Amino acid sequence: MTLDQFRPYISGVLRPFVNGFDRLGMTPNGVSVVAFVTALGAAGAFYLGGASAQWWYAAASLLVLLNGWLDVVDGALARKQSVASRAGDMLDHVLDRYADVVIIVGLAAGIEAYPLGIAAVTGVLLTSYLGTQAQAVGLDRVYGGLVGRADRLALIGLVGFLAVPLSGAYGGHGLVWWLLAFLAVVGHLTAIQRFYYAWLALK
Repeated sequence: MTLDQFRPYISGVLRPFVNGFDRLGMTPNGVSVVAFVTALGAAGAFYLGGASAQWWYAAASLLVLLNGWLDVVDGALARKQSVASRAGDMLDHVLDRYADVVIIVGLAAGIEAYPLGIAAVTGVLLTSYLGTQAQAVGLDRVYGGLVGRADRLALIGLVGFLAVPLSGAYGGHGLVWWLLAFLAVVGHLTAIQRFYYAWLALK
């Protein structure tokens, strides 16, 4: 079970944030754009954490967690304002995919693990693609599997925080390397799992 499946149960926690954005005159699309900006900031901070001072990893983690939180808020805000649309849904998903890419690129570039970064990015993108492709062929959108987006962001945020105190000889760089390896392997496994679920449902 992935954290994405708990989205329907956190409406009470979301309400103050949704109401706050609504009072500020923010639109769901505006929140989606702000979320993407936090992902860009996280990518830059992850790069600096690997290339210079590892305390940047903590800043990156905060921005990653904020990105994930805003990704939940924008949908709730759309429902509150009764402006949910296919265009808004598409914008949200496109920005989410770009956010996933830039965050992983920042992680990989900081420790110069480019082949592993490519493997992680392709795994993450295929996981998301298979989730929405199921919907495109007439099934419900698939959020399940080993690791969903919420799980991934929570794990990246946790590793970023742990990388700061582990900045010794093995250090945060090693932890980030293992994170990228995990994202690569589990991302592709989750994509295959989602494909298998959709394939059985369509037969």
